[in-house]
Amino acid sequence: MTSYTLKARLADLGMLMSHSRPRVSNDNPYSESLFKTLKYCPKWPAKGFSSLTAVRKWMLLFEQAYNEEHLHSGINFVTPAQRHQGVDAELLAKREAVYERAKSLNPRRWSGDTRNWAVAGAVSLNPGKLQEIERNKQAA
Repeated sequence: MTSYTLKARLADLGMLMSHSRPRVSNDNPYSESLFKTLKYCPKWPAKGFSSLTAVRKWMLLFEQAYNEEHLHSGINFVTPAQRHQGVDAELLAKREAVYERAKSLNPRRWSGDTRNWAVAGAVSLNPGKLQEIERNKQAA
């Protein structure tokens, strides 16, 4: 996490470093959420891994499923891949249409509005740091 290579790569991507304080799990909620998803994954091998190669193979499969198949509640039940590809707006609009049609066909089933299928806004680990960067840009 502190290597020059990682710092340089993050800088190339325009990303800020983020280090959690010791024993403070809410400093990095996205990492903590990922760790919980990983820890409670039904496919997690109960007896552990037989080798480092087995761990790496399993993690690559997990990463692919997490990004391509796992629906994330924080981005309104689309996959990260759908979000990054920009197809989430179309998917969410279709879901909203399905819900609205269901409500119009059976209004007694609904006591209020349907689920909010709006596209999730920007997501940031440290929004305070982003605001500070923007202030510094404007001041310069």
